[in-house]
Amino acid sequence: MNAMAATEMTDPRFSGLDAWDDATILSTLLDSQKAGLDAVTPAIHQIAKAADLAIDALRSGGRLIYLAAGSPGLIALSDALEIPQTYGVARDRIVILMAGGMAMTHELLGGPEDDADAGAADIETVDAGPNDCVICLSASGTTRYTVAGLRRAKALGAKTVGIAGNAHTPLLEDADTAILLATGAEVISGSTRMAAGTAQKATLNMLSTLIGVRLGHVHDNLMVNVTADNAKLILRATGIVARIAGVTPEAAAQAMSMANNIVKPAILIAAGAKNLSDAQALLAQSDGVVRKALAVLSQR
Repeated sequence: MNAMAATEMTDPRFSGLDAWDDATILSTLLDSQKAGLDAVTPAIHQIAKAADLAIDALRSGGRLIYLAAGSPGLIALSDALEIPQTYGVARDRIVILMAGGMAMTHELLGGPEDDADAGAADIETVDAGPNDCVICLSASGTTRYTVAGLRRAKALGAKTVGIAGNAHTPLLEDADTAILLATGAEVISGSTRMAAGTAQKATLNMLSTLIGVRLGHVHDNLMVNVTADNAKLILRATGIVARIAGVTPEAAAQAMSMANNIVKPAILIAAGAKNLSDAQALLAQSDGVVRKALAVLSQR
């Protein structure tokens, strides 16, 4: 790679941008965001490989650990917080490590990303090991905190995924699975929360969604393991039960009540399971996959 990373280079096409009219600036920024998304397409097969590592970790009782600094840390935090709510994965199975800690959510400072010792120490603090999968993000691919954390995780036996915007960088070369998002130079030179950040967010969206699908938390295109803990989500979950089980909204609501607002057993109760214990047994027999459990129920 050249001395200056592609994500840090200045693109002469955008010289004089501060003198452009508002619509031109915004259109240029939007085009850049679209280009960031286009950079994800060549990485699809690697994203699938990363999902396999994460799924194996979660199925074996391990954890999905996100590690990043700066803006990538905030992007990783967003994904990590969503997974338990959307797909019902236990919260203690999803870990987020950010350079500088959670204080960075109040004031984002640059200094902590240079602390390699902290990256390694944070991995040790959470006792990362062979059952875990560690996902590391860095636009440059050279962030000291993130690279050191990945290397320490790998040394401890954890599976590692590196996501970066520049090829031939330590984060990608040292990872078990490398995801290159070649977004190139930003409209605002070095502002990698823009195109690079968009590519990172899209990648994590895709990765965590595929994980949810393969773990059996999606049936058709419905979230059957969503945590229904407010009125909106209970209503949505009741609709999911009604649609999959083919029952009335009233019957779905009754099944939800019997299942303590947990969607998967509610579906089975609405479809004919005797009670909550029966529904839970069907799910256990079917690896938690609703489609399999419904097939078993239909054979009774």
